[in-house]
Amino acid sequence: MKLTLFVSLFVTLVLPPRVAAHGWVGSINIAGTNYEGPPLGTSDPGTVIRQVNTNSPVTSVSDPNLACGPNAQLAQDIATANPGDPIEVNWVSSAGAWFHDVGPMLTYLANCGSSPCSEFDVSNAQWFKIQQVAKVDGGWAQALLNSGAPATLSLPSNLAAGNYLMRHEIIALQNAVSQGGAEFYASCSQLQVKGSATGSPSASDLVKLPGAYSATDPGILVDVYSNPNAAYTFPGPPIASFISGSDSDSTASTNPGSSSVAPGTNLPGSSVASSNPTTAPGKATPTSTASTSSSTTCQLRRSVSSSDSVLSSQTGAKRWHRAMRGFPMFRK
Repeated sequence: MKLTLFVSLFVTLVLPPRVAAHGWVGSINIAGTNYEGPPLGTSDPGTVIRQVNTNSPVTSVSDPNLACGPNAQLAQDIATANPGDPIEVNWVSSAGAWFHDVGPMLTYLANCGSSPCSEFDVSNAQWFKIQQVAKVDGGWAQALLNSGAPATLSLPSNLAAGNYLMRHEIIALQNAVSQGGAEFYASCSQLQVKGSATGSPSASDLVKLPGAYSATDPGILVDVYSNPNAAYTFPGPPIASFISGSDSDSTASTNPGSSSVAPGTNLPGSSVASSNPTTAPGKATPTSTASTSSSTTCQLRRSVSSSDSVLSSQTGAKRWHRAMRGFPMFRK
């Protein structure tokens, strides 16, 4: 009874107002050209980014929504790209910038075949991994997104021309100590790659999503707090073999001062696009009209008011996060 009273008082007096602290991709930038995504919860397919209908995560590795996000719809437009092009992926939330700060970011491609990706059924996708990043200088690279910085990567410099679906994924691990606690955020963008390169994946590089992950993979069922300097093992396949340097270790270093960055990665927050990017015509501007999440755990991590959406102390928030995660009511 006393515990129940304490928890009720804590929720009432300490927690900030309810916010939908989950996110989606608001835009991508390819070699200086900006492509705005559709506002969440609208019916605007006029973009290169496949629209999801909620900002909530996928939590089951067998959920078909693992591929491109919750109920992702075909987009009408196609972005033009070239091998080696730098790409920025701008993740946003209803509170502004991205919110979580523990877990890896991964990028996959799937060849859409001879038809444009605007007609491609993602259930037929054979994915190959081109990039992955976990920790940089002892901290999670994902945390850099909290300031509004984009996730950055590059297309393989030897990627063969063709129609490709690009899948960028964030795995948030703040609740991953329990099976089913990892949160998967995926977004798919439709590309047409030009050029005369010939690099392509081998059959052993290709995986299905869902299918490539297990709920008990060491990078999915993991306690990221009790041993923050522990090595991290990425889920899914290794970087595709045709990509230069893809034989590098896919496990984060145990040295907290070293980087864990795979080929094709530009560190989040670095400037990879033009300082004066152009905006592709006919693109919608992302808004923060997100569907409301019921996650209470996320609320422990941000304090938002009508005039202030700056992150509260992450150190203190993490302590509350760890202290409260034993209570079912503070999980998703």
